[in-house]
Amino acid sequence: MSLFNFFQLLQYSSLLSAMRSSPWIFPVIASIHLMGLALIGGAVLLVDLRLLGLGMRNQPLPQIARYAERWFVVSLAILLPTGIVQFMCFAATKYYYMKAFWIKMAALVLALLFTFAVRRRVVMADETRMSPPRNKLVAGVSLALWGTVAVAGRWIGLP
Repeated sequence: MSLFNFFQLLQYSSLLSAMRSSPWIFPVIASIHLMGLALIGGAVLLVDLRLLGLGMRNQPLPQIARYAERWFVVSLAILLPTGIVQFMCFAATKYYYMKAFWIKMAALVLALLFTFAVRRRVVMADETRMSPPRNKLVAGVSLALWGTVAVAGRWIGLP
């Protein structure tokens, strides 16, 4: 089965056809998705701005990171299912041809890998071992990846 055929299967399933016919299901899912975006944006910005030295300098970075990670995980638990349902409800085959969709998916995978593999290791390290240039690089890469996810997601929603 090709990827396009899989997208077609999703788009034309009876459950999703029923969901598309509802006047309120998609707006409710989209609203919940936007709330998840606000949560993830706050969690990412809190830690990355601290890495850049732009706030909360009196708070230990590992403590901030542990607090923000809880909200980050909660937001992922909101964003991933609502994003998948939005993708399936709208027109999955339309997304197949959208460059913005593929950019968002690639950036999302890279952002998640970077966040859990690299950024997490840096922010949880002993602060005496932290180097400001490395912190700024990590924050910049993180902001660029998550910013790409956000911009490409917005680009998907444009007519």
